[in-house]
This record gives sequence, structure tokens and C-alpha cells, in this order.
Amino acid sequence: MTRAELTEKVLATKLKKGLTWAQIAKEVGRSPVWTTAALLGQMTMNREEAQKAAKLLALADDEMALLQVVPMRGSLDTVVPVDPTIYRFHELVQVYGTTWKELIHEEFGDGIMSAIDYEMSLERMPDPKGDRVKIVMHGKFLPYRKY
Repeated sequence: MTRAELTEKVLATKLKKGLTWAQIAKEVGRSPVWTTAALLGQMTMNREEAQKAAKLLALADDEMALLQVVPMRGSLDTVVPVDPTIYRFHELVQVYGTTWKELIHEEFGDGIMSAIDYEMSLERMPDPKGDRVKIVMHGKFLPYRKY
């Protein structure tokens, strides 16, 4: 079984069992964002996390082992995404990317925000005009070094 095939099985089992990512994350013992990323093939689970996920999602031993393999990260094609939800994030980077870069460099200096030493949360914010999506991202600042 490939990692992509396992991702498809995870999605099908989640749907069949009527589970939410939050329920799965609670069982695994990690945040919903990290757990979802791991089960979609973008993070590596340790043995205990993989065992809990495998039990909940009725995965075989070889599938559980695959959850523990370091993945090939990056789940999107290199072309502009067409899914509207994902495209909006692409659009945010297109519109605000240079602004984020300038503000990060002004505040911290020449460097980047880590996507490895990184956390993200997502929540619903009720609003009379329509609920809003709140995403908070924070990562360690990594300065470029001279050598």
C-alpha cells in the first residue's frame, strides 16, 4: 500500500464511522491540526500515536507502520490549486506574501518563520454577519547566518 492509498483509506473510514478530526485527535492525543496533517500523510506519528489511530480507524499492522514513516511532504501539485478553499490560501500568499515578508524582516531581521518548529490552530468565531474562520499560526524565527 502506498501512503496516498492509506490516506484514501483513512478518509473513507473516517466518513464511514462518522468521525470528526477533533474526535480522532483526542484519541491520538494531539491537536486536530497536527493529527489531520499526519493522517493526510504530512507528519510522522510515533508508535503510540499510530497504534491509537490504527485502532480507531481499523488499520492493519502494515498500515499502522506506514503512519510512522517519514513522509514526502508537500501534498499539492505545483500548479495553482483549483479547490476554492485551498486556492484562497494561495491567494492570501499572492496578495499578502510580500507584506508578511517585509513585516517579518522589519521586526526580526533577515530570516524566515519555521514550518518545522511551528504550531497552528483553527477555530470558528460566531458573527452575526456569518461565522468567521480564525487561523493562528506561529513558528520559530530562524535567522539566516553568515559563514
